[in-house]
Amino acid sequence: MKIAFIRASLPSYFPEKHNVWDRAEDALSSLCAREGVSLFVVPDVPMDAAQTGKALHLCRAKKADFVLLLHGGFTMGDVARTVAASEFRVGFWSVPEPVRTDDVQLNNFVSLNMSMSIARQVRDLRSRPVQWYHGAPESEALLGRLGNTLRAIRAATALEGARIGVIGGLAMTFYNMEVSTSELLARLGVEVSNHDIHELTDRMRALDDARVVSEAAAMAAAATVKGVSDTQMDLTARAAVALRDMAKAGGYAALAVSDWPALQDDPGMHPGAAFTWLEETHGLPVASEGDVLGAVTQLVAASLTGRVGYLLDMTEPDLDAGDLLMWHGGGGPLYLADDRGARWINHPMIGRGTDAGPIYGAISDLVFRDGPVSVFRIARNASALFGMTAEVSGREPSGFTGCRGWLRDFVIDGEAAGVEDVVASVMAHGLEHHFVLVPGNYAAELAEFAAWTGMEVLGKRRMRGHLDARDFT
Repeated sequence: MKIAFIRASLPSYFPEKHNVWDRAEDALSSLCAREGVSLFVVPDVPMDAAQTGKALHLCRAKKADFVLLLHGGFTMGDVARTVAASEFRVGFWSVPEPVRTDDVQLNNFVSLNMSMSIARQVRDLRSRPVQWYHGAPESEALLGRLGNTLRAIRAATALEGARIGVIGGLAMTFYNMEVSTSELLARLGVEVSNHDIHELTDRMRALDDARVVSEAAAMAAAATVKGVSDTQMDLTARAAVALRDMAKAGGYAALAVSDWPALQDDPGMHPGAAFTWLEETHGLPVASEGDVLGAVTQLVAASLTGRVGYLLDMTEPDLDAGDLLMWHGGGGPLYLADDRGARWINHPMIGRGTDAGPIYGAISDLVFRDGPVSVFRIARNASALFGMTAEVSGREPSGFTGCRGWLRDFVIDGEAAGVEDVVASVMAHGLEHHFVLVPGNYAAELAEFAAWTGMEVLGKRRMRGHLDARDFT
């Protein structure tokens, strides 16, 4: 990701007198270095539309993802209008006055106000917003807002040109996870490519045994193997290696795999533990059940946090205690496990009720450690986003076997919510049943990500004792 920094002002010595330019550039350079973002400083200070057009031409040549215009002093409206009318994601910034008596020195907050009002005349700010900032370069609040922007836009740019490999198609009956790949490409620049499930199984059979043995040994070293046969661990390792090879060959940033029922017929396994291993050790998101938007949500999570999140179901709301169990019996990385650690176990549901019992199909078994988390999903063909923050609060019993944790203290789009409100919101919005959980509070970044990508934020719907059609969006 790269941002371009344009310094703007009418002819005046005051920005130099008060060291506005150097302080701003130093602060931006430090922030960009921390965030892993490249910074391009436009060399000249544009004062009219023609000069601004030349500055934007340089920004295009540098392939900037975001243009930040600093009102170092009063800036002409045609400068702001030219920037706002451009194709770029745009931010306008002004700094406080160095003194608050006698002659006004910079007069750039007025200029910022003027620029934002001009922007709405040339740009649809609902679908293509302009972010504004006011604060000294040394202000932690200002740097926090700028940091949110950098992280949100980095998540958006991470999707542009990303490829997702779908293996085996959408799992049967999950109509709610259907997605228009054409809309996904148009909205986010994400490309989807499909593969038959037999390509995966054929690759598994053709693998060199030495690679499989090495992979299985590494898995056994990372977590305790509890009751899983050598045969099943071999199949799990084969699935992990084959999926990684397919991702590499296709240039895929993520996979969406139909993990049932075909793989239970041939070769007779469930790839949940393979998904876990790829997410934990290779940073490759793998969405179960062919959930393409789940994979897209995972890419956003990885951009924001640096690690793959947990693709989970909202499995059991405890309305009496106010808790919600987030769980999945498939994949999910290992890093959020509490002090008890993680185990490789047989899939608890495949084969249960039969004479043999649940003896095949390895998954990871772990309980999340306590702490703040964010839970979110990109929905409706990537036109909407639902998100909330919560606290993992350990309780016993810890929930169903698999990746899991009990959540409480919910906040949806800035509003405190009880578990009943969470349930009401999910049902009213008709949200697909996979959500991505990551440790930490990313509410601000997700809200800004939604704004930059033109997504509707799906907010809180409170629990009612009656039907109200206004709750449905």
